[in-house]
Amino acid sequence: MGYLSERSPLSSLGAIIGVVVMASSCLAGPPGTVHIRPADSGVALANPGMGWVFHYYDNVPENYGSRLAPSDTLDDWPGLTVIYLRIPWSYIEPEEGRWNWSVLDTPAQRWIAKGKQVAFRITASESWTRWATPKWVHDAGARGYDFRPGKGVEANGPFWEPDFDDPVFLAKLDHFLAAMAARYDGNPEVAFIDVGSLGVWGEGHTWSSTKRLITLAQVQRHVELHKEHFRKTLLVANDDLGGSQATGPSPVMDYVVARGLTLRDDSILVQPGRKAYFHAAWAQAFWPHVPVILESEHYGSSKARGCWQDGRLFLQAVEDYHASYASIHYWPREFLAENRALVENMSRRLGYRLQLVESSWPESVRLGERLAFSSTWRNAAVAPCLHGGSPAVTLKDSKGGIAGVFVDETFDVRSLPVDMPGKAESRRQESRFLLPFQLRAGRYELFVSIGTRTGTPKIALPLAGDDGQRRYRLGEIRVLGE
Repeated sequence: MGYLSERSPLSSLGAIIGVVVMASSCLAGPPGTVHIRPADSGVALANPGMGWVFHYYDNVPENYGSRLAPSDTLDDWPGLTVIYLRIPWSYIEPEEGRWNWSVLDTPAQRWIAKGKQVAFRITASESWTRWATPKWVHDAGARGYDFRPGKGVEANGPFWEPDFDDPVFLAKLDHFLAAMAARYDGNPEVAFIDVGSLGVWGEGHTWSSTKRLITLAQVQRHVELHKEHFRKTLLVANDDLGGSQATGPSPVMDYVVARGLTLRDDSILVQPGRKAYFHAAWAQAFWPHVPVILESEHYGSSKARGCWQDGRLFLQAVEDYHASYASIHYWPREFLAENRALVENMSRRLGYRLQLVESSWPESVRLGERLAFSSTWRNAAVAPCLHGGSPAVTLKDSKGGIAGVFVDETFDVRSLPVDMPGKAESRRQESRFLLPFQLRAGRYELFVSIGTRTGTPKIALPLAGDDGQRRYRLGEIRVLGE
């Protein structure tokens, strides 16, 4: 059953497994009232605006989706919601005005068909290929610098980085972003898009390329260029734009907060211990309003250098940043096999997790009366449910047909506060719903859901009894004739 009702024998508790410990006795309530305390099922949830992000392309196209068959969409990964496609501009526009969108759309469609989203970073400088910015941009007269990784600018160096202020480069970038926005801006299949046109790997720094300083004015110019074209889709600023190891106030971060971007931190656990990450303080200005994104160091590299250890600092970063998204930054099956417990623990704290703490309703209600329904909710994870949603009660007949839908529009789960594990405040919702004229007397199953103001479920809950459409069976109710 997954819950304890007034009619449930206490002996049934031993068969119930959940993250939330149930009450040791039934809750007191008025005669004729069903009163339950559901158990958290413990499952990882795939919900809007949160979850695990798999790096299918990770700069180098062979990382990390190349070993997956086209039919393999990582359905076994707990809480996977977004596929991240990070690849140089030259792969998308190899010739001026001639587009190869299939590079993005082919892998994207595999996961979109499974109800997932995609996210993009298109880069202009890389330390593994000379022409991240297409060569034709250079040939059109854009200024730039040859460099050698670790050395900086070097005559005849193997790689090339554009001058990020160059007018030719900016004009060509503007045209590219306009074309990309025409396809993807406001597309519900897209979770977010990075401002990836600054710095090596699109990370907003140049320590592994030219070592030329990126200024606040350059950040503003590139952000505004993206904002001009991407007016609907969430844009993302890399923390390194404000300084890779800076910890104090940042004019860059103040600016991107004011412009409505969110924050991603690349890369957690590049270094061990106290240097595992630097910018949790900056995240505090973002997470109450936009979903924060964490990217760990390539797992294999972090482990080889002794930085990863047991990975618990990745989980701690989720707590400290109030993160909604976390990366799968390695070959996915190897990462999961070696870190399953960590992944499951992170899944229960990442983003939001809406727990139904308790609920009550009458055993029966008469036509012409109001249906009283109360519920107490808690957000058991680290970030607000920024999409919001209202609780709904659905009555189904014996054949599973929907006989009644009742939504409490006065209660928005976005208002649920977050806190340390087990410390978040619960909030109670009470409703008295008018019964519709077409409802007939009979016995009905009662379901709860969180979703739109019209009763469409949108948010998966950690409850048993899912009907396959994100409604969860709580019990029964009798509707009596007038």
